[in-house]
Amino acid sequence: MPKCLLNIILFSSLLLVSSIQCTLIAQEEAVQIRGVYGNPNALWRQGYTLPELGVNSIFVHSGSLNKALIQRAQSENIMVFAEFATLNGKNYVEKHPEAWPILKNGEKAPAASWFMGVCPTDSDFRNYRMAQLRELLAKFRLDGVWMDYVHWHAQFEEPEPILPETCFNESCLTAFSKTSGVKIPHGTLAEKANWILTNEEEKWRKWRTEVVFSWAQEIKQIVKSVRPNALVGLYHCPWKDDEFNGARERILGLDYDLLKTTVDVFSPMVYHKRMGRKPDWVAENTMWLSERLETKDKETPKIWPIVQAYNDPETISPEEFLTVLRGGLSGKSSGIMMFSTAAVAEDPRKIRAMKDFYLALDTLQKSNRSPR
Repeated sequence: MPKCLLNIILFSSLLLVSSIQCTLIAQEEAVQIRGVYGNPNALWRQGYTLPELGVNSIFVHSGSLNKALIQRAQSENIMVFAEFATLNGKNYVEKHPEAWPILKNGEKAPAASWFMGVCPTDSDFRNYRMAQLRELLAKFRLDGVWMDYVHWHAQFEEPEPILPETCFNESCLTAFSKTSGVKIPHGTLAEKANWILTNEEEKWRKWRTEVVFSWAQEIKQIVKSVRPNALVGLYHCPWKDDEFNGARERILGLDYDLLKTTVDVFSPMVYHKRMGRKPDWVAENTMWLSERLETKDKETPKIWPIVQAYNDPETISPEEFLTVLRGGLSGKSSGIMMFSTAAVAEDPRKIRAMKDFYLALDTLQKSNRSPR
């Protein structure tokens, strides 16, 4: 290797360690999570162990978990968290049309981009999901469960999000009327929806956030009843309160003030390129969320963002990837992960960026724990 190139690499590494050290000094709580999202086989097949890459935790879709994966991860002393697709109705609503979310015009909601939601008040669907959760917890020894798709039917992972008004099927109308005490006049579904949005919109919006919150509450109760020390996390829309006319709460039903009373860890999905943002937005959003949740050291809720590594809609360079990794540790964040493991594994430069970043974090944390 030419000497000048070697000097550049060494200088870059020194800058990286210095930057990370500044980040940790600003945080009283050390970074707990150096994670990857997705099946780690993509890295294992290349001959890596996760500890040599600085990784200490994996977040894997529940359907991809198996005993061999769990055993390999635990043999490397890696924490295992399962992503649990909560209000994703794909492959369910087609067979159970009564659970299909209904628009304000009384018609079935089409898929929002690639996402198909479900009616959150459909009792059969809820029982189906909770049974899946109990089965998952009985089958695998997990360090936590991360709820995903915890919102009413919509799509926020786009520069121009899809934000329909739902759900106005009989299940939702009956539940809303019973809970709120609002008597809805007779008429078609479209007429009832129009009446609610015209006359009782505030109560309707509040009730919708409470429905989402009730899902988070029940999931946490089930997780803690089986594994008391397991964490319950939430992958969620990262919008501020006023973005898109307050759509995070107004349309998606995500009320941070409610959710922070039951969620252990918030994982904002700060996919900057996918959402048409600049890389620096990740740091800005993470700092905002720290203040919004009033995050405190060594207390819940914690913040562990998930950043973008995959090349969609444009290529994410290694330098850009490093920027969003660092940005995700801003504010009171105490953990970081990226989507996805496969996107990192396919690019040796991204593997190196992640490895250098994570190992520098690990080295500094061990140094901070050493006797002085």
